[in-house]
Amino acid sequence: MEESRVSFLEKQYLGRDYGRISIRMVLALFCFGAYYLSGSQGQNAELFLVVGFGILIGSVIMMFVLHYKTTVYNKSIIINGIWTTKMVKIDLNSIVKVEAVPYSSFMINNPVYNLHQKGTVHFYAGGKDAVRLTDRDGLRYIIGTHRQTELELSIKAEMKR
Repeated sequence: MEESRVSFLEKQYLGRDYGRISIRMVLALFCFGAYYLSGSQGQNAELFLVVGFGILIGSVIMMFVLHYKTTVYNKSIIINGIWTTKMVKIDLNSIVKVEAVPYSSFMINNPVYNLHQKGTVHFYAGGKDAVRLTDRDGLRYIIGTHRQTELELSIKAEMKR
């Protein structure tokens, strides 16, 4: 893949969603608070301290774990996931509709990769924005992104080539 022909490239990381970071930090603060209130004595107090630090260290590590990479290239969208996931290639010649939409009305969404649900294929790591693609067969793809306008414009530009 030539870098000069790539019209859009975005990497979505597993641990960088603000909702999930907030949840992990509240859990860590709870553990540290329980350690402090227990008087720093006994095995349970030490367990709270270890779990609190474990949550913090795990959170930092997750911020560098790539969930998926979206590339618009050569009249197709290529989505590569982590580790054992299969690469998904969406041919833009079969796409009939491209629209910018909010990903979901929920505050906190689970990260998903290639989730088939009710005729829609979901790709999401974080954020509130997405681009919805509809192909000739009626199958819809929802791709979560932090750069919604740029992704939408690059898909439309690539479709015109």
